[in-house]
Amino acid sequence: MAEKTRAAKTGLGYAVEQKMEQNYDREEEAGTPTHVVNWVNGVLQGEHDPIPGTDWKSICSHLRDGVALCKLINKLLKADGKSPITFQKKVMSPFVAMTNIENFNKGAQDYGLSKEFTFQSGDLWEVRKGPFLNVLNGIHSLGFVANSKRYMPAYTGEITKTIDRT
Repeated sequence: MAEKTRAAKTGLGYAVEQKMEQNYDREEEAGTPTHVVNWVNGVLQGEHDPIPGTDWKSICSHLRDGVALCKLINKLLKADGKSPITFQKKVMSPFVAMTNIENFNKGAQDYGLSKEFTFQSGDLWEVRKGPFLNVLNGIHSLGFVANSKRYMPAYTGEITKTIDRT
């Protein structure tokens, strides 16, 4: 099957995507993807296949159907005494995957994550480095919310502060 290709971005769209990719690279240098993978794998140990690597494509491909994310948020919600979200474990279409991702976001908000830290389903489904930054930031922020509720295993990521000079 031929790989789908997208039209190349130009102008402002290209500049925005490049900036997002640079921001992802900065998070990668700070170790954020490694912390996210270690935490998600720790929380889901024995309940879902572990994320196989810490590079963005491995993380994105593993989380793409939303199943691991839904299992993650359900564990957090249960520990917090809240009702779990519904999701489909067998994902046969993009629609089902995107519904799972949206349900994860709703569950994350119920858990205490601010709406600003949620992401769009396309940020994960499209498997693109720039938009995946939003997914990484969302899970990173969810880890801090879990820490505030003393969930174990604790999230070990750190808040990185940068100054944008452009």
